[in-house]
Amino acid sequence: MDRYPPIADHGMVGDLQTAALVSSGGNVDWWCTPRFDSPSVFAALLDSERGGHCRLAAELPDGHGDGMSVRQLYLSDTAILITRFMGPGGVGEVADLMPPVDSMAPTDRHRLIRVARVVRGSLPFAFECRPRFDYGRAPHTLGLIDDRTAVLHGPGQDLHVQSTTGIRLRADGDDVTAHFTLSAGQAAVVVLTTTAEGGQAPPAPSLHGIADDVEKCRLFWLSWLRSSTYRGRWQDVVNRSAITLKLLTYAPTGAPIAAATMGLPEQIGGERNWDYRYTWIRDASLSVGALIDLGFEAEAQAFRRWLRDRVEAGGTASGDPLQIMYRVDGDPQLTEEILGHLEGYQGSRPVRAGNAAAGQLQLDIYGEALDALAAGGDIGAVRGWRALTDVLDWLTDHWDRPDEGIWETRGGQQNFTYSRLMAWVAFDRGIRTAGRFSRPADISRWTDARDAVFRQIIERGWHDKRQAFVQHFDTDVLDASLLLMPRVGFLSPRDPDWISTLDAMDEELVSDSLVYRYDPAASPDGLRGSEGTFNLCSFFYVEALARSGRLHQARHAFDKMLTYANPVGLFAEEIGPSGEQLGNFPQAFTHLSLVTAAMALDEELSRDTTRSGTGGRRHSVVHGLTEPPEPTDGGGGDD
Repeated sequence: MDRYPPIADHGMVGDLQTAALVSSGGNVDWWCTPRFDSPSVFAALLDSERGGHCRLAAELPDGHGDGMSVRQLYLSDTAILITRFMGPGGVGEVADLMPPVDSMAPTDRHRLIRVARVVRGSLPFAFECRPRFDYGRAPHTLGLIDDRTAVLHGPGQDLHVQSTTGIRLRADGDDVTAHFTLSAGQAAVVVLTTTAEGGQAPPAPSLHGIADDVEKCRLFWLSWLRSSTYRGRWQDVVNRSAITLKLLTYAPTGAPIAAATMGLPEQIGGERNWDYRYTWIRDASLSVGALIDLGFEAEAQAFRRWLRDRVEAGGTASGDPLQIMYRVDGDPQLTEEILGHLEGYQGSRPVRAGNAAAGQLQLDIYGEALDALAAGGDIGAVRGWRALTDVLDWLTDHWDRPDEGIWETRGGQQNFTYSRLMAWVAFDRGIRTAGRFSRPADISRWTDARDAVFRQIIERGWHDKRQAFVQHFDTDVLDASLLLMPRVGFLSPRDPDWISTLDAMDEELVSDSLVYRYDPAASPDGLRGSEGTFNLCSFFYVEALARSGRLHQARHAFDKMLTYANPVGLFAEEIGPSGEQLGNFPQAFTHLSLVTAAMALDEELSRDTTRSGTGGRRHSVVHGLTEPPEPTDGGGGDD
């Protein structure tokens, strides 16, 4: 197998408290348990030698030198992942699933079920379980109970490995391996169960019992998807994104994480390697809008309760009402450490656990938080209204400050236009809701602040020479976060100033429908190296085009973006120069923006299917292209 398969060469399975990534080679390369933000048991994505993995895959039969063809897919509208192996000896597959935890209370017990079967011919399989607890820092011991049961003891945690008839487990040092052959119609199962140290061993698995688990898991996802109200043109794509967002949500609290992984690079060999296994106020709040639009009110309501609890909990160590991110249980402690013993994905160091950006000042989060709460009416509930007015009263005194901004730059604070935009949103939503629910509030003071923010954005966030809104008040650099200006209601998507800004972004930030966040060379962010285009921004760009009336361009950009998804429909954070996916994977931000882009396109297409899309610059597959130079001698031309 490749030491480091492509980042996106994986599918994800999960039980709503944790998640695992399975490569197309049958390797579990990532699994943190008992929570998303717990130390890893398998982390081969970050170090193929020290990280640990669990492999279950078909192998080439003896005497066959031809290769094995491998394909991955999800069982339709579920989180059951199937990896198919097609070789000269037959066709087989491995199904991976994690049954959703019955109780929504936090638990140390999590199961990863791996089912191997052959549908044609005969194939040999190999299994190996090589955990490396605590990000590969802690040794473990093996207890081989019999040839179908083993327990690997790590620090404070046990990993139980159990098999059905046909798989005989063997010790390989402190790890477990097995080799077995299946013929058409035969199946065998390996179950990995994590428990607290000394936890009760699970009952021995049987094919009949596992069949019931698979069916219950299938029905769970089908039942959950019935709540979706989306009936648009991209049903399969939107359903997959919805399931991905659900898989990335910690059910006991309703808090979505930004991504399942940590440390995956935005540039191979670079230092932009962050830990995304936490709940960002911004990301999660934007997710609420997508979930509500899809009809998943229960999930949106659960997060709003979590968010309301954070508001009521009050000030942070810095004295601000909210921190930009938290652990899934609301704990604000996210101390960042460098795991120097891990080589990082393809040598991309440092590998960071925790996130020091938690201590940054990012004033935009108040706008996203108020917008999310207002979407469900929670902002007007009697419980919590005083805490919320305290937040807005604080913001009236602090909105006019430089901060680190939405992209968490580490190059110094600036007066970011997007931060001001979301401060405007916070005041706007607070004022509207106070009137709607007749709540006591200093409306006059909030209104003065809202209007002052508006004037400042218009006067200082607008750059006359560029004829565009810019990243911050002391630059002419553009920033794709401002693609949200029409969506939040600051201006109309047909406003001339917005159309001019969109045209400027088209020229500077867009590359064949892919959108850069900003140009770090023109606006240093305190980090070395570069990054790819940002998938979130690419889908926001599609939405902005659609709302601005450029439907042909929007649809073409959306269709092209979908070609960058991995074979099972998942997206990482960024797209690299060769079309590869980069950054943490899969990323909730990307999938929520995909949903909003699809819904905006659907709405605009249905509203007027005859639009020509000529409201902006010309768009065609050849417009703006130039001919290449004539080939020189030796350049491949005719002799």
